[in-house]
Amino acid sequence: MATSTYMTFLMHGTGEGTITYNKLVDIKDSPEIEGAPNALDTTTLSDGSRTSTPGVKGDNSAKDFTCNYDKAKFNEIKQLEGTEQNLAIWYGGTEENGVVTPTGSDGKRSFKGYVSVRDAAASVDAVRDMIVSVLPTTPITYS
Repeated sequence: MATSTYMTFLMHGTGEGTITYNKLVDIKDSPEIEGAPNALDTTTLSDGSRTSTPGVKGDNSAKDFTCNYDKAKFNEIKQLEGTEQNLAIWYGGTEENGVVTPTGSDGKRSFKGYVSVRDAAASVDAVRDMIVSVLPTTPITYS
């Protein structure tokens, strides 16, 4: 069964032990978070074609999320820069009387990492955007 990307959220967790998550910022897109395993070459001189075995998953680069520019949110995220944070991507939520609430009912991807924010490139007749970058520092857990 297919599900919509509607109600995908970038979350920020606070607290020790039991982490309480709240939406960090509304996002316009979500990058690939973990990626496929690296292919480790196992080819020998006797093989007629290349062979491989899986290595570690994904790359260790920052993941960029595009967001509508909001001065207050920009400044809030700037305050988080330089310290490791509890972060997550949540799929699923509820909407009641026009208010959307993240629930993670369709899945949660949690990890620790560093977050930063910067202005996005601008063009004529366009919405002003900002880019929130997340650099995971721990393996991603799935629930």
